Amino acid sequence: MSLTLDALAIYKNNHLMLQVSTHIAAGMVTSVMGPSGVGKSTLLDAISGQLSRPFSMTGQVMVNGHAVQDMPAYQRQIGMLYQDPLLFEHLTVSDNIRFAIPKMQQKRLGREQVESFIAEQLNTVGLADIRHRAVQTLSGGQQARVALLRTLAANPQAVLLDEPFSKLDSTLRQQTREWVFAQLQERSLPALMVTHDIEDANSANGEIIEVSL
Repeated sequence: MSLTLDALAIYKNNHLMLQVSTHIAAGMVTSVMGPSGVGKSTLLDAISGQLSRPFSMTGQVMVNGHAVQDMPAYQRQIGMLYQDPLLFEHLTVSDNIRFAIPKMQQKRLGREQVESFIAEQLNTVGLADIRHRAVQTLSGGQQARVALLRTLAANPQAVLLDEPFSKLDSTLRQQTREWVFAQLQERSLPALMVTHDIEDANSANGEIIEVSL
């Protein structure tokens, strides 16, 4: 799997904000760093198909060699992980993950196999015993892990990380990012991460792209 940005340029009211070209191979994490307001999160919106006025873009977004920039967001197979877990507080941990599994996949597997899959995924991150708990009762680190499992349950071909560790304390931040990067590598998923933290970028062990105003 791979994610390629070919001369991807972001504009605000026809004014160029930034331009990025990079190729991210399977299991690698490329980091984008720069000051607030330079357009880093807007870059992720462009890649994922969420760009809206007054922003526009030119260039290509390619997933596994296929151009996706003209596709609607739901067809791009690009997962997102934000600084806030954005879990559904009225649902249990298990229900949050089930929500992301494609309906056709759920129908093909059947309820019993879906439940088995969810339990297996939670077990891999040491959360097997919290399947039926409300997500608001979880710690920040637990919520971060559930958020990534939900992202991965949608079977993405690439993942975007928007300041995913910024709200965790330093110890939990290190543990969580190491786990996230290991999961991406294990699943051979290319990822693009926006961060203000050089330690996040260095820990990703991939290309670092610096953008400026």
